Amino acid sequence: MTKIRNHIVVPIALSIILIISSWNNGLDSVVGPIPQRPSYDNPSMWYIQSRGGEADLFYIISTETGDHMMGGDTCHLADIYNMELRKPMQKEMTAVDSFYSDKLNYFSPYYRQVSMDSWADSEKAFARLPITVSDVKRSWQYYLEHFNQGRPFIIAGFSQGALAALEIVKHMPDSVMKRMVAAYVIGYKVGQEDLDSFPNIRLAQGATDTGVTISFNSVKSPESILYISKNTKACINPVNWRTDSVRTQFVLYGRKKNDTLSVHCDPKSRHIIVEGYQQKNIMPIIGCRGNYHDMELKFYYPYIRRNMADRVAAFMKRE
Repeated sequence: MTKIRNHIVVPIALSIILIISSWNNGLDSVVGPIPQRPSYDNPSMWYIQSRGGEADLFYIISTETGDHMMGGDTCHLADIYNMELRKPMQKEMTAVDSFYSDKLNYFSPYYRQVSMDSWADSEKAFARLPITVSDVKRSWQYYLEHFNQGRPFIIAGFSQGALAALEIVKHMPDSVMKRMVAAYVIGYKVGQEDLDSFPNIRLAQGATDTGVTISFNSVKSPESILYISKNTKACINPVNWRTDSVRTQFVLYGRKKNDTLSVHCDPKSRHIIVEGYQQKNIMPIIGCRGNYHDMELKFYYPYIRRNMADRVAAFMKRE
């Protein structure tokens, strides 16, 4: 009887081991080699500008790096100890600080972001994202414990950074949430499931409400919507701060000339429709004609900077 049992049990056990082993190998092939984990007690893992401001801006950068070689294999995650890979990250950190921070203290962490090449395949990109989100959450916790000192804060992110920012807001405890002026989730979707499952996510309805999530995605027409923003339920006009379809003009400031464009919310697709923009280049990997994902920060930066100041002022007044 024992021999019979062994003849049955052993093959089954081996089959289970082989299945698990096969599954892990498949996951490893998707994720690939993993760079060294950032340690956020190391000052080199941060871009920080302390201005003595009454509130902070915690900003999570977008996708700034591509695939690279690591130990003979292709790595799909940024190695933040590689100085060449850090350069485009720092460029965005510096630009956003100059565009948006004004009088706010500014904190932006380096993290093992998913490569731009990854986003050609959404399943692979999302399989790699847990490492990214884990880094950002650890940096956020370190910021709260060592940098914030109880001040009100704005959390903001663009594209991949917006995804990470949304994850932080979802799970933010009440003791921290009460200090959140607003969350700017730019260039990523806020879905119905997010709204139904996470009470922390309350969509902004105007220019000075606080404790809210602000989100928008810009296109020429709904035909140009990307999968990263499809089925979003969030849309607020970042120029007039309305959620209806009222059009307003805005100035796109450029190095050589300034263009006057118009913008409004499309109530059906919940996307920002931009009219009058002469698109020259299409964003690589996931871009398409008429999608302005790569222009979100450049289009609206004077209006967002002013809005951040207005929301901080409203928050301090209510406090």
